[in-house]
Amino acid sequence: MASRLAGALPERTFQYQNSLPPLPVPTLDGSLSKYLDAVHPFASEGEFKATVEIVRKFREGVGKELHQKLLQRAQERRNWLEEWWLDTAYLEVRIPSQLNVNFGGPGPYLEHFWPPAEGSSLQRTSIITWHTLQYWDLLRTERLAPQKAGKTPLDMDQFRMLYCTCKVPGVKKDTIHNYFKTVSEGPCPSHLVVMCRGRIFTFDALFDGQILSPPELLRQLIFVKERCEGEPEGDGVSALTSDERTRWAKAREHLISIDPHNKTILETIQSSLFVISLDESKPYSSPENYTNLTAAGLTGNPTIRWGDKSYNSIAFADGTFGSTCDHAPYDAMVLVSMCWYLDQQIRATEGQWKGSDKVRQIPLPEELLFTLDEKAHSDIRHAKQQYLESTQDLQLVCYAFTAFGKSAIKQKKLHPDTFIQLAMQLAYYRLHKKPGSCYETATTRKFYHARTETMRPCTREAVSWCKAMMDPACDANGRRSAMLSAFNKHNKLMSEAQDGNGFDRHLLGLYLIAKEEGRPTPELFSDPLYSRSGGGGNFVLSSSLVGYTTIMGAVAPMVHHGYGFFYRIRDDRIVISITAWKSCRETDAASLFNVFSSCMHEMLHLATTAQL
Repeated sequence: MASRLAGALPERTFQYQNSLPPLPVPTLDGSLSKYLDAVHPFASEGEFKATVEIVRKFREGVGKELHQKLLQRAQERRNWLEEWWLDTAYLEVRIPSQLNVNFGGPGPYLEHFWPPAEGSSLQRTSIITWHTLQYWDLLRTERLAPQKAGKTPLDMDQFRMLYCTCKVPGVKKDTIHNYFKTVSEGPCPSHLVVMCRGRIFTFDALFDGQILSPPELLRQLIFVKERCEGEPEGDGVSALTSDERTRWAKAREHLISIDPHNKTILETIQSSLFVISLDESKPYSSPENYTNLTAAGLTGNPTIRWGDKSYNSIAFADGTFGSTCDHAPYDAMVLVSMCWYLDQQIRATEGQWKGSDKVRQIPLPEELLFTLDEKAHSDIRHAKQQYLESTQDLQLVCYAFTAFGKSAIKQKKLHPDTFIQLAMQLAYYRLHKKPGSCYETATTRKFYHARTETMRPCTREAVSWCKAMMDPACDANGRRSAMLSAFNKHNKLMSEAQDGNGFDRHLLGLYLIAKEEGRPTPELFSDPLYSRSGGGGNFVLSSSLVGYTTIMGAVAPMVHHGYGFFYRIRDDRIVISITAWKSCRETDAASLFNVFSSCMHEMLHLATTAQL
């Protein structure tokens, strides 16, 4: 009877956390042979021979010792990578986070309620905010169902980082401050921060323990908007969050030294649920062309978003939405999950509030006013200037490919994600006449506190297929068999990466042990083929599937001569956002999209004709 009752209880959000398996350490031989296979497409015969020799020496010498130490570390902690990954991928990085590390893009309301209704922005913002607060409540009370892959529970720890979380800059290394608590753990901050015209306001999202209703939230937003419209623009302190990390850390220390009250304001922003940015721009263009909206989310006004917050909800003047989020505390799937929830709620209610219009006697928002001196003003000017220069250098296109989508690809018994990755490989090869080192995100969330592994789609099989597609002498059957072999290799590598058997994070671990022990950098990591194939964060194509929903996003390229390539897959369309740096003469985001589109057509045609 007891077990029957237990089965009837809904699963709690974090209930599987303690039973998740620890992150495994792959075998040294396995990782090194996968590494050799991955660098092969980028090497001449002579270079490859030299790398084989470097890897042999590493395997028999220092690599063996480092691997033993890594195994020891893995015995002492449930996730040997967690802390290292956070530090090297995010917290020690010194380039500006906003634009280089953050992800951004359009928000909910993406594919319905077009066109945006003039004057609807604040009303829509109050409804979106209310639904976002409902999601917070689901997490607080652990009523959000834990995510699974089939029947395997996935780690939900990153969901704790969506609310009340902020990265705080340090001179050498940043830290993450997370104030979120579930109901069973204790009280959790419940205030929101609203930014408008360079000014910052706050109010509590609860009154008498209840979440404010949309009419109540609307009243608070109208108060902020009217205050800002009738008075001069604010100081735009939040622009500081878009600066180089060490500069921002020093500017922050200076702010605190001017007046202790500045520290209180910073802590109010850091601990807030999230930031609502009231943006006066109107980025909407059309439902097939999300470029302006995505660009406004990723590269918009730095004086009205706090770049280090885990979530900035951006409300544009034309009633559309965007977001920008710090990537350090969580991966995009957390935001995608929340935005998909918002999207479904809005669709179900047709974007309307059907409840009471009654507004309780709630306290009005309070403005947060920093004390500034000439140096602080000069720091803000500098941050704005460098942000403006970098955003003007970013080229971004976000288009819907509407010829076909998941349904047509699955009809051919091909994996939709692999299909897109191979089309991207072919497009890059066509455009640049060489293989493109590529990073694709593989989730490792079936392990405790695990996040991602690198899956490298530029395989030898993919390159052979690209060559076959470019070779006029190769017939359709030859091309199809090369394509299927590339598909099989990709699917195998992806599944191994998700099972904790990729090699990139393993090699990173070996590199970091050597560094921590003050040893010289092993030759494997200074070999030119290591970085040419993408190692050390040098991938020319930085790509990720955002999912099979209406939610979209974008990231900047990893390297100056590279591309950011995010995509989402629907039954009848594929939406792609591609970024490149304008100052690089080799790359062009729009050309890559055009060539990619024709590659998609060719691949579907190949899958169709070769079956006849």
